[in-house]
Amino acid sequence: MYPASPSSAAPASPPRDSVSQLKTRHIAMIALGGVIGAGLFVGSSAAIASAGPGVLLTFAFTGALVVTVMRVLGEMLIARPGLGSFVDYIRAGCGSCAGFVSGWLYWGFWVVTVGSESIAGAILLQDWIHLPVWIMATTLVILVALVNLTAVGVFGEFEFWLSLVKVSCIAGFCALGGLYLTGLLGGHPAPLVTLTGHGGFLPHGIGALAAVLPTVLFSMMGSEIATVAAAESSDAPRNLARVTRTIGTRITVFFIASILLILCIKPWDDIYPGQSPFVLAMDVIGVPGAAFLVRLVVLSAVISCLNSALFVTARTLRNLARQNEAPAAFARASRTGAPRAAVAFSGVVGLFVAFSSVLAPGTVFAFLLGATGAVILFIYLLIVVAHLRMRRGMEASGEVWAFSSVPFFPLANYLTMGAVMVVVVGMVIDPAQRMTLIASVGSTLFAVVAWRLSRKKAV
Repeated sequence: MYPASPSSAAPASPPRDSVSQLKTRHIAMIALGGVIGAGLFVGSSAAIASAGPGVLLTFAFTGALVVTVMRVLGEMLIARPGLGSFVDYIRAGCGSCAGFVSGWLYWGFWVVTVGSESIAGAILLQDWIHLPVWIMATTLVILVALVNLTAVGVFGEFEFWLSLVKVSCIAGFCALGGLYLTGLLGGHPAPLVTLTGHGGFLPHGIGALAAVLPTVLFSMMGSEIATVAAAESSDAPRNLARVTRTIGTRITVFFIASILLILCIKPWDDIYPGQSPFVLAMDVIGVPGAAFLVRLVVLSAVISCLNSALFVTARTLRNLARQNEAPAAFARASRTGAPRAAVAFSGVVGLFVAFSSVLAPGTVFAFLLGATGAVILFIYLLIVVAHLRMRRGMEASGEVWAFSSVPFFPLANYLTMGAVMVVVVGMVIDPAQRMTLIASVGSTLFAVVAWRLSRKKAV
């Protein structure tokens, strides 16, 4: 194992200097904006084209899954405060192996995201700045790393404004779409005909919904980042309770409301993968410069995701180091609360991922995307299992479970586990997702083997 450090046995809580740097408004906006990214603004077109209007049921299903995961996570964070990130709660509920595996898998998932989002941002910027993609990607990672290296409060402020752009765009679109459908903006809208008059609500049958489940779910991932940020706020218990109680519902409403409006404005069979359904809908409404506006919002979404990804990878790596499961240097934080070694290392690995997408897109980069693409499913499953075991254990010992926001416990846990398995089945059905699932299972098994070897070495 890695050599122990004085902080390795300490609870994985934020350094004292980082506390109070994140304000409630930061947490609220990070919670809302954390999962609103290019997956909604552009990626949703693939799901709409594959499933038609029935994709709304898929968004509702995956939204319910996210809501439940966030609520069980909130219960654990408040019932046993101070353990650290959600990875530490997985460790407490499911054992040290689960903590090690989930921590490194989660770090891998987001560090690959750092690389892929930097490339996406570089491609978007090329229309305005004519430089090679690898230079633009490197510049983006360095700029975001500088934000994360300064202070937690700087990260919070930067993320607040980026998230505000995304949230304002969604809110503005919903307002415009609602006005258009009432006829107040002119024209003769026929929302019901547009929604169901092109082959019905399920034009490709119910099987198409299972096939698009993974795509929809992955577009809604990332809400747990808000819990990591909330732990470094001035009123952590209250912010954690608020975030985990409301974030899932708010995000689901944002996603479903915007997609429903799009499907009532623009026929689903006129939307093709790779297009932005928001641009198509705003063109129908008559919004001037719709493509340019959405491009700016997508760019802000990409940079926001890049910023959050680097933030959460650094915190995950720091917590692993505090558990003596990563080099001790990553556990150290600056006076401003920034884990600089963890930020720098995650940034460098993210750059390696970005370069692999340029130099070896069909081999190294494809492997990295596949090996981490579905691991978040396993982590969500472990969160639900950890909650079930922790709550039952505390209740069996006579301890009071301080906060309950999950209805129908433990039935809700079992239903959520079943929902995760439904998504896994959807990935098996879809040939495009099947290899991602197999590769992610392989990386999980590799992490288990690494844990066993580290235990033997420690002995």
